[in-house]
Amino acid sequence: MPLDVAHPSAPQYPPEGLVPSYAQLRTELASRDRSLRRKVMSLEDATALVNDGDTVGIGGSTMSRTPMGMIWALIRARKSRLSCVRSIVSSDGDLLFGSGICDRITTSWFSQGILWGVSKVMRHHVETGATVYDEWSHMAIGMRFRAGAMGLPFLPIRSMLGSDVVRQRPETIEMICPYTREKLLLVPALYPDVALIHVQRCDEFGNAQIDGLPFMDIDLAMAANRVILTTERIVSNDQIRRAPDHTKIPFFAVDAVVELPYGCAPHECSGVYEPMMRHMESYVAQVNANPVDGMREYLEQFVFGPASWSEFLAGIGVEELIRAARAGRSIDDA
Repeated sequence: MPLDVAHPSAPQYPPEGLVPSYAQLRTELASRDRSLRRKVMSLEDATALVNDGDTVGIGGSTMSRTPMGMIWALIRARKSRLSCVRSIVSSDGDLLFGSGICDRITTSWFSQGILWGVSKVMRHHVETGATVYDEWSHMAIGMRFRAGAMGLPFLPIRSMLGSDVVRQRPETIEMICPYTREKLLLVPALYPDVALIHVQRCDEFGNAQIDGLPFMDIDLAMAANRVILTTERIVSNDQIRRAPDHTKIPFFAVDAVVELPYGCAPHECSGVYEPMMRHMESYVAQVNANPVDGMREYLEQFVFGPASWSEFLAGIGVEELIRAARAGRSIDDA
């Protein structure tokens, strides 16, 4: 018996090509080099793995373990037409839209951080039609990554049913469960071309260990066709093997490893440093006062101006970095 759609009189099907075929996925998987090899490279070399027009999955969530160093490098490399996907977007989305390298962001929440509310940079670019913001529920984004990690074209959920969010998402399909005869919502898998993920430590092969909340990063790494890891430090494989249960992303899913201390700045990295709040407050005041000129001035000063990531950190200030590191490592200084 064929599966019933929820509204058989007028079924709404998403466009073809939204999700790759199983044969295409198998071909892409077979073409990848999954060997145990040294994958360490520079930040600049890693950007070459991101092509114009790619769909880019971004790890972390809100202001937590955001791969800001890689985003910084992609802006400096003047990539274009990127379509970015993240579970919850913060000021990283401001930079992606404001720099012009990204014209579509798919997420479940877009703010400048919990403290500052809805991004005026996002509103300017979306409301003027310069970019597109595709909004899903938190659960839907997670299940779309999970479907991609499992190699499935979709997964069923209930969380968006009855909400206004589902009305904005023609990619979804309502169906009647063949077992319970209850309504379910099918959400399409996400298969990013490349994933950007920051971790606390990994070895030179890409075995990555994550402290704190993993968010969607494990599924993201397995769903993406290429994975770039930035890490606070590269450790020996012996150290990784001493705590194998902490290894969340295996080497065979990783294509590049970039050692990048403070690679989430000015966001936070759990157990290493908290957000650089003075810098963030200054940034928000600047871009909210003028989403166009304020963003352009910020990019000139902190992205295109510094010659290296170290110079960018120097621009934030040593005192600010030390304060964030003390807060990240000590309950008393939090």
